[in-house]
Amino acid sequence: MRVTLLTSWMSKNGGGVFEAVFRMAQSLHAMSELELSVLGLEDKSPSPQGNDWKGVPTAALPTYGPSSWGYSPRLVGRLTRAKPDLLHVHGLWMYPSVASRRWSRSTRRPYVVTPHGMLDPWAIGNSGWKKSAALWAYEKRHLEGAACLHALCDAEAEAIRGFGLRNPICIVPNSVDVSDTTAGSSTSNRALPHKLLYLGRLHPKKGLVNLLNAWHQFRGRRGLGGAWELVIAGWDQGGHEGNLRRLVDELGIRESVRFPGPTFGADKASVFRNASAFVLPSMSEGLPMAVLEAWSYGLPVLMTPQCNFPERFAAGAALYIEANCEGVLQGLQRLAEMSDADRHKMGARGLHLCRDNFSPASNAAKMTQVYRWLTGGGPKPSFVQND
Repeated sequence: MRVTLLTSWMSKNGGGVFEAVFRMAQSLHAMSELELSVLGLEDKSPSPQGNDWKGVPTAALPTYGPSSWGYSPRLVGRLTRAKPDLLHVHGLWMYPSVASRRWSRSTRRPYVVTPHGMLDPWAIGNSGWKKSAALWAYEKRHLEGAACLHALCDAEAEAIRGFGLRNPICIVPNSVDVSDTTAGSSTSNRALPHKLLYLGRLHPKKGLVNLLNAWHQFRGRRGLGGAWELVIAGWDQGGHEGNLRRLVDELGIRESVRFPGPTFGADKASVFRNASAFVLPSMSEGLPMAVLEAWSYGLPVLMTPQCNFPERFAAGAALYIEANCEGVLQGLQRLAEMSDADRHKMGARGLHLCRDNFSPASNAAKMTQVYRWLTGGGPKPSFVQND
């Protein structure tokens, strides 16, 4: 069975979507019945172009015009020549949505769409007029034409239904590798200051303004904030990094906040290993890869309910924070008041959950069942929901 994964940017500037596609490709490539390829758009910005795809055929096609649209006139032809039995599209609102719809109409073959949180209410409201225009022009027909929609969690499935879509939905989470080289990062024997890590896009939806305002108040709490440093690692999007740096200066917290920039490969592994805890104060997510990676390094996590891991709070693998300044401040205080040993236990619980629930092999097997069903090679999987 030939399957092509279609995404937007074929580089790490694609953020969590790129990481999710890369990991899915690696795990699906191990399934002997699949002939897998990955197509996407060539990223012209200065960033590493990709990872070692370990034998998976890939192509990054040139684009023309605004990068927010990603127009690539060669994309439909490249899909046609690849002759996949099924296309799996990752992400929305860009030219690949148009290309996948055109390919499906001309070949009468099915496609799956993974929105990656892009149908959540906050995401829809952000740049709302542009998305309304895109829906009218192409995205509504693209979504409605999908043979199956892929949600990363129950909350995303509910958001998809709330958007009005009635397609079948399969629920399969993102995956993360847990190996001896990444797991078990101890938070209990670190020299001061403790390091609280954020890693990801520097974008307004990530809630970093709330984090910095809360950090300013946290640092003023005697006996708590002074033992901590905040590390905001990631790549700028739309000039938001400049806004954050100005806010740091206005608040007078430059001595306790670092911006190391984009971190990939060995550099990313190093910042995770040197961290004492991880924070994601986001206002909207699908199922964030950064949280899974933090757990794979045995880190305790502070996160909002919008990160869509509700059961992980009950399991004691994360601290709950509201997506506002006061909620983040309360979470910071709770984290600082915990003993090193208790923070280590929390991180260990997250690591255990990664091993049990986010295995690349088991999730690849589930997606392969979906592909078989949609191409007429097997029954409908039990984890596929109808309207």
